[in-house]
Amino acid sequence: MKSAAPASYTLGELAERIDARLVGDPDLRVSGLATLTDAGPGDLAFLANRAYLKYLADTRASAVLVHPAHGETCPCPRLELDNPYLGYARLSRLFDPLTTRDSQGVHPSAVVSPDAVIGARVEIGAHCVIEAGVEIADDCVIGAGSFIGADTTLGQGSRLHANVTLYHGVSVGQRAILHSGCVIGGDGFGFAHDGAHWEKIAQLGGVRLGDDVEVGSCSSIDRGALGDTLIGNGVKIDSQVQIAHNVQIGDHSALAGCVGIAGSTKVGRHCLLGGGVGLSGHLTLADGVQVTGMSLVTNSILEPGVYSSGTGSMSNSQWRKNAVRFKQLDEIAKRLTRLERGRRDA
Repeated sequence: MKSAAPASYTLGELAERIDARLVGDPDLRVSGLATLTDAGPGDLAFLANRAYLKYLADTRASAVLVHPAHGETCPCPRLELDNPYLGYARLSRLFDPLTTRDSQGVHPSAVVSPDAVIGARVEIGAHCVIEAGVEIADDCVIGAGSFIGADTTLGQGSRLHANVTLYHGVSVGQRAILHSGCVIGGDGFGFAHDGAHWEKIAQLGGVRLGDDVEVGSCSSIDRGALGDTLIGNGVKIDSQVQIAHNVQIGDHSALAGCVGIAGSTKVGRHCLLGGGVGLSGHLTLADGVQVTGMSLVTNSILEPGVYSSGTGSMSNSQWRKNAVRFKQLDEIAKRLTRLERGRRDA
């Protein structure tokens, strides 16, 4: 592995890549991305939030990615498109300083079963362990210290960063990105109580991840108790997320940090779960549900929309007063009912 040389592109090349309208010299070259305030000569900046419009006039960037509505106020060449943030996302990968691949192959310290099937142009880093029955498709990168258990499959172009663990019987689709410390296929939390002790329930299912899934560092996706835990295509999972056994997450949903989902809950497609959201077990969330941060969901949500249950922060003295009032809500509701009944009877 070696560090990549700084990327350099003409504005014409970038405009064509993201289908933007170019205003300025198409041969002007840029070699980096930066914010409006941090950019200097040679950088491409972007304006995706109106709150930062005040910085546009004074930017030192060589060019700016901007919405057409703000183009006339831009002091330098610009790339105009209706969704500048999406354009920034697509261009960011061109300037990613992630090290380039110097060569493919298996590091001498890696332990690879002779029964594993390894595709073309695969890189397996130092101290990896690849067990029997594993199938790794072409163009995969397995970071140092990673473990891939028996009978697991890894789709083409997927990347495991250092110290990723895939248990046995896991299926990962194409172009997955799994970050350091994540664990896919560990046992679900299944126990039966005999009145005095806990009896472990063997977790006999697996985990299936679709194509283009990304899992953040130190997140866990448990294997199913009987059937598989299912993660759909294009799902994005942040760091320190817990997904329990037999959960199903629909295509293109996104889960922010510290989300916890209890067993057998089904999350629809294009759902958004904010940081710290908790979902109880055996629930269903319809397609297009958004749950704001720190909310606890204890009942199924069958209609798309935005849902919340967490309360915003406040001074401690105000919170203490509100906490007392919260305890009084049931009595207040009963009093109101009696008053309304008395008015109707009068």
